[in-house]
Amino acid sequence: MTTTSTPFNVLVTAEHWAPEAQAVVQQAGGQIHFMAEPITAQNLAERLAQTGAQALVLRGSKPVSAAVLRAAPALRIVAKNGAGVDSVDMEAARTQGVAVAVAQAANAPAVAEHALALMLALVRQLPQLDQQVRAGGWAGSNWQGRDFRGSTVGIVGYGAIGRATAQLAAALGAKVLVLRPAGQADGFDCEPDLRQLLPRVDILSLHCPLTEQTRGLIGANELALLRPGSLLINTARGPVVDEAALLAALESGHLGGAGLDTFDIEPLPQGHPLARLPQVLLTPHVAGVTRQAALRVATLTATNIVDHLAGRPLPAGHLL
Repeated sequence: MTTTSTPFNVLVTAEHWAPEAQAVVQQAGGQIHFMAEPITAQNLAERLAQTGAQALVLRGSKPVSAAVLRAAPALRIVAKNGAGVDSVDMEAARTQGVAVAVAQAANAPAVAEHALALMLALVRQLPQLDQQVRAGGWAGSNWQGRDFRGSTVGIVGYGAIGRATAQLAAALGAKVLVLRPAGQADGFDCEPDLRQLLPRVDILSLHCPLTEQTRGLIGANELALLRPGSLLINTARGPVVDEAALLAALESGHLGGAGLDTFDIEPLPQGHPLARLPQVLLTPHVAGVTRQAALRVATLTATNIVDHLAGRPLPAGHLL
C-alpha cells in the first residue's frame, strides 16, 4: 500500500469498522478515531474539530450539515461506508472543497437479494403463514397462494442495485419493467413515465436515491394507480414514499402488502401503525448488511480515502 505524503486522521461515525478497512488506512499512515451513539450534528462537529480529521467515514445517515463542515477546516473527504448520501449537505461540501465519495455498487448484490427476498415472502404470504402455524392453525390445501413467476416487477431507480434486482427477478421468471427511456436498461422493457408504469406492475420495487425530486415520489395518487393487490418494496430511502398514503393504501386493502427496509424515522418508533399490519414485512435498514458486502464496502471506503488524500483518481462513479 502506497502511503500518503503525511500522516492523517480518520473519524468513523461508529464504534467499529472492518479490521481489513482499518488496515488499509493504517498502512497508508492514517490514525482512526471512533464515535459512540448518539451522534448529533453538534457532537460530530466537536469530534471533527478535536481530531483534526482529514477524512470522515460516514456510517449510516449521520447529519453532515453545513455547520458540521464549517467546524472541520482540515476535512478533505467524506467517504460514505455505503451508497446513500442524503444526510450530507452536498452544496456546502462543494463550497468547502470537501470531496464526497461512495462505495459504488459494493453492496448492490446484497440489497438486490434482500429486495427479492421481500418480494418472494410477500407473494407467498410467508409472514401470515408463519403466524398462523405458530398460533396452532393449519390451513393446508385450503390456503390459496400465488406465483412469483409471471409477475411484472417495476423497477424505479436503475443504478447498480436496481439493475441487480431486475436481473434476479427476471431469473426467477418475472417480467421486468424499468422506469427509464426505452433501450437503456440491458434489454429489459422500459417505460419513461412513472404514471404509465404503475398500472402495469404487480410489484413496485424502489431503488432511487433520496433527492428533492424523489422525496414523496410515491404518494396517494401514485399508489392509487397501482393494480389492486399490488406489492410495494422499498430498500431505497423511507421518504421516497409518503408514509401516511402508504398506510392508507394498505389499510384500505388496495395494496396487498409492503416490504420495507427503510422508513421516515429510524429506528421505527415503538407502536408505529406499520408494525400492526400483518401484510407488511419490516426489516431494520439492513438490506446491504451481509458479512461479504460489509467487507467489500468498508475496504472500498478505506481505499477511496487513501487514494483521494494521496491525489490519486477514484474509480468512476465513486466521487460525487
